[in-house]
Amino acid sequence: MFNRRQANSVQRLAELGEEERLRLALAASGDVVYDWTPSDGRIAWSSDPSAHLGVGELAHYESDATFHRLIDHDAVEARLRLALTPPADGGTFRIEYLMHGAGAPVWVEDCGVCLVGQNGQTERVVGTVRNITERKQREAHLEWAASYDEMTGHLNRMRLRERLAQNLEMKAAAEREPAAYCVAAIDDLAVINETYGFDVADEVIVAIGRRLADAVGPNGVVGRTAGNKFGLILERCTAENMAERAAALREVVRARVVPTRGGAVSVSVSVGAVALPQEARNSQEAMARAEEALDRAKAHGRDNYAAYSHSPQRESLRKRTVAIGDQIITALSENRVVLAYQSIVDAKTSEAIAHECLVRISRPEGQVIAAGDFIPVAEQLGLVRRLDRRVLELSIAALKKYRGARLSLNVSGMTASDRPTLEAFVAYLEQHTDVVPRLIVELTETAALIDIEESMRFVSRVRAMGAKVAIDDFGAGYTSFRNLQALKVDMVKIDGSFVKGMADSRDNQIFVRTLVDLAKNFNLETVAEWVSDPREVDILRAFGVDYLQGFYFSKPEIQEPWTN
Repeated sequence: MFNRRQANSVQRLAELGEEERLRLALAASGDVVYDWTPSDGRIAWSSDPSAHLGVGELAHYESDATFHRLIDHDAVEARLRLALTPPADGGTFRIEYLMHGAGAPVWVEDCGVCLVGQNGQTERVVGTVRNITERKQREAHLEWAASYDEMTGHLNRMRLRERLAQNLEMKAAAEREPAAYCVAAIDDLAVINETYGFDVADEVIVAIGRRLADAVGPNGVVGRTAGNKFGLILERCTAENMAERAAALREVVRARVVPTRGGAVSVSVSVGAVALPQEARNSQEAMARAEEALDRAKAHGRDNYAAYSHSPQRESLRKRTVAIGDQIITALSENRVVLAYQSIVDAKTSEAIAHECLVRISRPEGQVIAAGDFIPVAEQLGLVRRLDRRVLELSIAALKKYRGARLSLNVSGMTASDRPTLEAFVAYLEQHTDVVPRLIVELTETAALIDIEESMRFVSRVRAMGAKVAIDDFGAGYTSFRNLQALKVDMVKIDGSFVKGMADSRDNQIFVRTLVDLAKNFNLETVAEWVSDPREVDILRAFGVDYLQGFYFSKPEIQEPWTN
């Protein structure tokens, strides 16, 4: 139902004539109707076009001669052609053109129909014009954004790769002068983010992009390839002077601090480079090899440089890494990630009190791949979190299947340092609280110290559900007394490298005994790993170690131990 005010408006609209209602509708849409007679050049308008378009005055629109002075030359020719030769498709047309007045140019859309006389020529042109400047600006921005990085204004990764491809094609075709492709990465941008805030870090990125662009000059090409990385195409750069050009790039960045709203920031970049075209056949290869060189440069610390050089060994290693990564992903999707169980025994009775769950991959033909053959690659490729999750799921399923089982599982450093993954880990445990009290969760000493406060929260939540928490590889890191007390774990697993062969090493015996005494002072249970010799068993028992684990008692087995 209309209210009184709406009803009055509807009544007034109904009382208007058809022509007036049409005029109101056109005004609301932003269109202005015109009627142009080419024979005498007169143009009649439904309302003042200058008010709608924002260009000129009404007098400029009353004839085609004065109107055409406001628009581009090409548009004038197009309109005159309408008068001489009307369009073949029923006489309709649509053109866009720029109008120029005292202010900024205005884009106009001109749509209409040509009314043709008996002589085949246009007698009248009836159409509408509307201001489409905002639309054209949006289109221009979208077109610009498809090619350029919005923050820095440099080419985006896709367009940079296209320019790189063009460069390589020209060199292959014409054997032009050599060039180089470099990747310059801002060192420790995460530290700048954390210290100064993201706004200041953005200022730093923009400033470094400008300095690099100035350094490569008008013939060079700069693009932003990642958050802290810029790709640069250096013309007239030989393999012999790449190091010199890279040094100049690094110098232009480090020479002056970057002034920001948060204060002056000292910045450096590391650079990886590849010579073109001899070291890369295509743009994808050039980018990948420059990134590979950058990784080698960063391995030596901040503000470093490395050039790509072909290495059969490195290429073989890369292919092996990719192949193992494919194996891991396939095994995860085909449910061929399995557990191997190794017993943890009571030091006094040698009876198994729990079993550690160790991840394995089962090949389709039945062979089993040990963790050492794929875990390093999983960590390198970021797949270890998915493996951690699968081990958790398999461990919980085993605990539900056999109610007498007690299992221990490891949480990798990558999972321990990633809050969303840890949250998902805890959430999964919360769904299975009936079996969690029979679970031991192991955190490596180094992983626990990555973010001590986050580790403390994780340990607290896991223990609150009844699970025990152990520090794995104890002694391999730098746990302080305060950190050990703050973590509030239940046990420590002494790093096996100190246990294996300890019967013949006085130093290892002293170190292990110190670790055991330290754990006792904190009322923590102790587990010695890698026990392989009866002499080691006797020494560890004498030290008061609570539990033992190693090949001396059992090797990891795929078969579930409770089925024996």
